[in-house]
Amino acid sequence: MTPETLDQERLDEPWQELLQAAEAARERAYAPYSRFLVGAAVRAGSGRIYTGANVENASSGLTVCAERVALWKAVSEGERRFEALALITAPGATPCGACRQVLAEFQSGLPILVADTAGRAWLTSLAVLLPDAFPHVTYGEGPTLEIDPGAGSPEPDA
Repeated sequence: MTPETLDQERLDEPWQELLQAAEAARERAYAPYSRFLVGAAVRAGSGRIYTGANVENASSGLTVCAERVALWKAVSEGERRFEALALITAPGATPCGACRQVLAEFQSGLPILVADTAGRAWLTSLAVLLPDAFPHVTYGEGPTLEIDPGAGSPEPDA
């Protein structure tokens, strides 16, 4: 399901600010192999914006996506709650599966703005992009993991 296409110039001010930060981050991407530049910006619960750009490596498994760079920067500064994420790529690509799972660790319903370089944008959420994220949803009996984003490490329920 593709969300409604929006004009980036008509976005609300908070989305405009986040998208501009993501655009600036995209310009700093290091993607000599794929040439697929990605910029991301996440607004933390504190209101502070953290940015990230993808960083490729000749050993492709060591490449890191922009969304994870932004999130890890925020977490390393003590942030645990997040309000929104903006992501910009040339074609308007959504976060990859790994990034979706990492984001779900902190905010399963995170609002996400996906934008392209042609001026279009789409508002969606992590809950739409990654329903039933691990470990928040289990279908059988057994322990589930209750996560307190303010804590250092989660503890499994008995």
